[in-house]
Amino acid sequence: MNPSRERGLRGWRVATGLIAALVLVPVLALLVAALGGDAGLWPHLLAHVLPPTLLDTAVLLAGVGALVVLLGTGGAWLVTAYDFRGRGVLDWALLLPLAVPTYIVAYAYMDLLHPIGPVQTFVRELFGLGGPQAFRLPEIRSLGGCVFVLGFVLYPYVYLTTRALFLMQSASLLEAARALGAGRGGVFVRVAVPLARPAIAVGTSLALMETVNDVGASEFLGARTLTISIYSTWANRADLAGAAQIALAMLVVVAALLALEHGGRRRQRYAVSAQRARRMTPQRLHGAAGLGALALGAVPVLIGFVAPTAYLVVETIERVRFAGFPPGLLRTALDTVALSGIATVATVSLGLVVAYAARVAPGTWSRSAERVAGLGYALPGTVLAIGLLFPLGALDGLIADAGERWFGAAGGLLLLGSGAALVYAYSARFLAVASGGIAAGLERVAPALDQAARTLGERSGGVLRRIHLPLIRPAVAAAALLVFVDCMKELPATLLLRPLNLETLSTRLYAEAARGTYEEGAIAALIIVAAGLIPVLLLARVGRNAPRI
Repeated sequence: MNPSRERGLRGWRVATGLIAALVLVPVLALLVAALGGDAGLWPHLLAHVLPPTLLDTAVLLAGVGALVVLLGTGGAWLVTAYDFRGRGVLDWALLLPLAVPTYIVAYAYMDLLHPIGPVQTFVRELFGLGGPQAFRLPEIRSLGGCVFVLGFVLYPYVYLTTRALFLMQSASLLEAARALGAGRGGVFVRVAVPLARPAIAVGTSLALMETVNDVGASEFLGARTLTISIYSTWANRADLAGAAQIALAMLVVVAALLALEHGGRRRQRYAVSAQRARRMTPQRLHGAAGLGALALGAVPVLIGFVAPTAYLVVETIERVRFAGFPPGLLRTALDTVALSGIATVATVSLGLVVAYAARVAPGTWSRSAERVAGLGYALPGTVLAIGLLFPLGALDGLIADAGERWFGAAGGLLLLGSGAALVYAYSARFLAVASGGIAAGLERVAPALDQAARTLGERSGGVLRRIHLPLIRPAVAAAALLVFVDCMKELPATLLLRPLNLETLSTRLYAEAARGTYEEGAIAALIIVAAGLIPVLLLARVGRNAPRI
């Protein structure tokens, strides 16, 4: 191999190794801080903190897991196996809850389902009942309410993966089951679902990782999860070592979810072995059956998206009509856009390096670095933030000491006080989103183009700049959009790492909901939902326009 080319490939490998190291820093710092903390804290954690939080976390994960499997798998089968009026709209509308962060839906339902809120008031007036004591729905501020909210927001993860696999299932297998006497329901339970188990496992694990990452909805609705314990230990007691020790228990839960996800992906070949087979023909439903199917499929959309979004719209109109635009909200929105934009540029740039290095310098090193670089997406934002507080705080101290020694003035918190720590956390958390999207775009570029450019003497960096970037521009733009919206919605890491003088839309909404002034946060919530709709609608469009196998 040409020595200059070998040096260039070595440079790409070193770059991916450094990026992987940056992602590993908070994990290693977390382990060091937890093990270096007060050992006497462990008996207290084991006796009083971990048992109730682990129990609530386990119940929450079990409940959300069951609900997302039911809603996601049922919705996917409904739009795949049946044809009815409105099916085309329902096909993409079932994705809409992905546009609404969980804490916004919780915030909306706390007001909607309050004993003196609009829903219960309407029911009492409809049936001529008395006050709240005469009729009350189950309390939304409960573990069951948290399962309800998270399940109806996160089921699209299962719906996406399962629908894609249902579309690839061979019609001959399903027809054979029908010929042997199985009804439509029997085909679903005994053939379709077993074949789709890997996709269901992958989608469920992604939904459960989002559940573990949640702070706002769980806290608003009174669930005592590990994430809430970590946040309260740091925010209320300023006990960073204790928070790190609780975070270790959360890492065990995350590892179990990752094992579930990897196991599902490893078995995917079992489910799609008939990928070139003829697709099944949806059964046409007419009249009452068609209306029933449409109504059944619309329920998750109404609960997970329409109701909370309509509430936000009404509250926003009332707030603007009677009190005007909230002071400072425009500045908050601009700060959120600026911070998310900076983080997006950094994340996409790092993701481009990781994805391109895997293409031009394949091997064990590149594959391992790529996996480690993508680890951040599996880490809850709270765990990632706690892990960053230690090394960045120490680095800020070194910089301040050096400034005082050399220039006679301390520099203050350069990283933790400027938003740089938050950009670091966003980049580490969403790097997998950027690198995965860009890698998918690079796979569409024929390797012959690389070989032709190298034959003409072009180096790998020049090939990237002059050939690949123009060809993968749509993939880069899509990855940037997804990262940008994820940064806007991220709450746990933002709460822990934002500077004191910086407010984002998500933290402003969190503060208003914590104070009980729901109407003041409606506009901020609506802006976040509007931003989240863009990638969801693009995802639905791609899904409809994708070639059918």
